[in-house]
Order: sequence, then C-alpha cells, then structure tokens
Amino acid sequence: MKTGMIDTSRIEAMMVQLKAAATRPEGVDTTLAVGKGVGKVDFADALKSSLDQVNNVQQQSEQLGQRFAAGDDKVNLSDVMISMQKANISFQATIQVRNKLISAYHEIMNMQI
Repeated sequence: MKTGMIDTSRIEAMMVQLKAAATRPEGVDTTLAVGKGVGKVDFADALKSSLDQVNNVQQQSEQLGQRFAAGDDKVNLSDVMISMQKANISFQATIQVRNKLISAYHEIMNMQI
C-alpha cells in the first residue's frame, strides 16, 4: 500500500528485519567446540564479548554519523539512521540484561538459609 511517496510495505519489512536482528545474538559464540573438549561457555567471557560487541556497534554508529555530518558522499542518511537504531537496540538489550542480573542478585541475597 502506497501513501503519497512512502511505501509502507517496505517500511514494515525493514521493521521485521530490525526486530529479527535484535533478537539474534551476534557477538556471543554459543556453539560448542567439538573435538577440543570444551563443553562450557564461561559466563564472564560471554558477558565481556556481548559488552564489547555493543561498544563496537555504538562506535561504528558514531563514526558513521560523523562521516555523514562531515559531508562524506559514500555515507547515506538511511545507513546512519539504521546504524544508530542498531546501537540503540543493542544498548537497550544490555540494560535489560543488567536489570535481570540485578534482580536475580537481590533474590539470591534475600533467600533464607
């Protein structure tokens, strides 16, 4: 369905892609190494990897925005906006994980022994 010059079906398709990308873990390797005898994923390593990935996404978004503001012809506004949204989504997901960890910590501390 087209409204004026905006094709809403393309916008809806992009939103579906962004939501799918937000739910898919990119920075954490959850596969087990077969043949190496590694069967456990260290929580600290997984958390650090996830935080590093969020940091990298935010830095890339900032650099892309600076390049666009400087007038780089190779950078599109849509690319800048998409990268900013990815950075925002990954940061919000990190905050939610932090909140869940704090909540779990408080529950454990309040347990009766």
